[in-house]
Amino acid sequence: MQEFYLGVDVGSVSTNIVLMDKDNNIVSKKYLRTQGRPINILQKGLKEIKNEINNFEIKGVGTTGSGRHLANIILGADIVKNEITSHAVAAINYVPNVRTVLEIGGQDSKIIVLKDGIVTDFAMNTVCAAGTGSFLDRQASRLGIAIQDFGALALKAKNPVRIAGRCAVFAESDMIHKQQLGHNQEDIVRGLCQALVRNYLNNIGKGKDILAPIVFQGGVAANKGIKEAFVEALDTEIYVPKHHEVMGAIGAAILAKEEIKEKRTTSFKGIDIAENEYNVKGFECNDCSNMCEVIEIYSDGKVIARYSDKCGKWTNSLNSENQKLA
Repeated sequence: MQEFYLGVDVGSVSTNIVLMDKDNNIVSKKYLRTQGRPINILQKGLKEIKNEINNFEIKGVGTTGSGRHLANIILGADIVKNEITSHAVAAINYVPNVRTVLEIGGQDSKIIVLKDGIVTDFAMNTVCAAGTGSFLDRQASRLGIAIQDFGALALKAKNPVRIAGRCAVFAESDMIHKQQLGHNQEDIVRGLCQALVRNYLNNIGKGKDILAPIVFQGGVAANKGIKEAFVEALDTEIYVPKHHEVMGAIGAAILAKEEIKEKRTTSFKGIDIAENEYNVKGFECNDCSNMCEVIEIYSDGKVIARYSDKCGKWTNSLNSENQKLA
């Protein structure tokens, strides 16, 4: 029987799942749109893996991303880690001496600075959409370009126009203005790529020592125009890993493998959870001024998890609640 490790990265835009062998080779990967249904999409990815690969055993599970705690509840993870740690671990796996990780995803972006394999500094941007995958999708659509062709078109530019990239709203309005002036598409697209890289470096990268080797990961790393703009701005080579879009999940899988060396046995609930029925409900707790919205997850009529209560009252009462429902 084949033995693998499962890494899951649940984000607001995408849910990424990888199956990794003991030598850190990626056997299967899933990059799925979360679509506001993280549990359903997670189950969908597990079903696809189950149908593709026969006779295998999951030795360990790691979760990361903004939905990592939810994924942990559903899967029974052995380790739950934040995105910074997971992305750094994955980058080190591909480039052992990496000093800087540039990561741009669907709705956020981050920079991670490492020294001797240890994270020494980082910054995240979850407020402004400029430079993220969702922003690029929207601009490509406005220009009538398939997002897959965006980067290649940027590389054809002869005279890229300068576009204000400090803010998503300004970048969009300035791009429209340049269209109205008659600039061709490739010059506008290249200018947009350069603007978004300037925005990234001036905001997220401000005050950071951006040293080579540099690894560029996240879904936007597939965009050759953005990569080339980083090369121009930083005047150094940028390395894009083969599995750049699922690096968070890869990091989670590697961390799970390390955890199992100590733990010996996995907490994974089994691949058949892909067939379970889950319902999510919420209620507002009025017991104090926090007014927490408590989330409950039901399976087979029983509450299997509660979270989002700041004081832990409802989370801690879960065992007695399950006994009442049994």
